[in-house]
Amino acid sequence: MSWQNGFESIIQENVHLAPLTWFGLGGPARYFITPAGIEQLSAVIQRLYAAQIPVYILGSGANLLIRDQGVDGAVIHLSNPSFTGAQIDGRTVKVGAGADMMQLVRAMCKAGLGGIEPVAGIPGTLGGHIRMNAGGAFGDIGSAVASVTMLDVEGNLYTRHRDDLVFGYRQSNITGKVIVEATLELQPENPEHLTQRMKEIWLYKKNSQPMGENSAGCTFKNPDGQSAGKLIDLAGLKGSTVGGAMISRRHANFIVAREGTKSADVLGLIEHVQAMVESRFGIKLETEVVIW
Repeated sequence: MSWQNGFESIIQENVHLAPLTWFGLGGPARYFITPAGIEQLSAVIQRLYAAQIPVYILGSGANLLIRDQGVDGAVIHLSNPSFTGAQIDGRTVKVGAGADMMQLVRAMCKAGLGGIEPVAGIPGTLGGHIRMNAGGAFGDIGSAVASVTMLDVEGNLYTRHRDDLVFGYRQSNITGKVIVEATLELQPENPEHLTQRMKEIWLYKKNSQPMGENSAGCTFKNPDGQSAGKLIDLAGLKGSTVGGAMISRRHANFIVAREGTKSADVLGLIEHVQAMVESRFGIKLETEVVIW
């Protein structure tokens, strides 16, 4: 595909994606695009749609496994400052979809605005958090979302508001191709209390999860009324390996990538865990990590 009309400066070909993911794995992207703003992003989406090129949206790569052969399509990275800022207006905050969640949580606690500290310690960007309704034992991001602005597959911009949004366990009813920004409704609270709560949540995760290793977070969703990690542990799979990929000994729902790991190793270990848990308990675990 030939890129003209000012797109040349924001598009690269055959860019290695592994360094942009928490697993540190995966092959290259056919096209890697870093738009400067919503207008340019919309124009790019229109071009890609017309050319029938698959589009993938990359945040911080925290909940993502990219196959070894890479991505035969266009990977759009919302890393430009126009997609990462936050504007506070009273208890309402308008945030770009590319905003880093750990930084955003700290900033809101410092500003005395509560509501998103339950996702402290969960890596990723706002767009990814909203699409999958990221959360954990302390709460989820969906409860704080007032509106979401996005682009459809043809590059048309539109906004959906709270009364039209549904957030469930690790899912939402958002079908737009690209989330570009969201409005959060937060609660005024004492900044010191919020910061302390954030630290407690973060420490809980640090002490129970392999946060210092190459991992994409929880590998599987929890089945209804069950803990995926507990099922994997009861199946005797902690420490199990396929190639360089290993089930974490700290938390069984985490797969860590050791030196020399290939994406195929992680995929093989995922399939092994699914087969063993289904054989033992009759439950087919569904992946939480996104696979490209």
